[in-house]
Amino acid sequence: MNAAERQNEIFNKIIKGMDKVYEKLIEYKKLKNSELVVMQDGKILRIKP
Repeated sequence: MNAAERQNEIFNKIIKGMDKVYEKLIEYKKLKNSELVVMQDGKILRIKP
C-alpha cells in the first residue's frame, strides 16, 4: 500500500466517523427535544428535530 492509498483509507475512515457522530447528534437532539443549530447559505438556523 502506497502513501496515497493509505491517506485515502484514513480519509474514508474519518468521513465514516463523522457520519456516525452526525447521526448520534440528531438522535440526542430528538431525545432531549432541543434545537439543532446549523449554518445554511451564510445564515444561522435553529431547527427543531
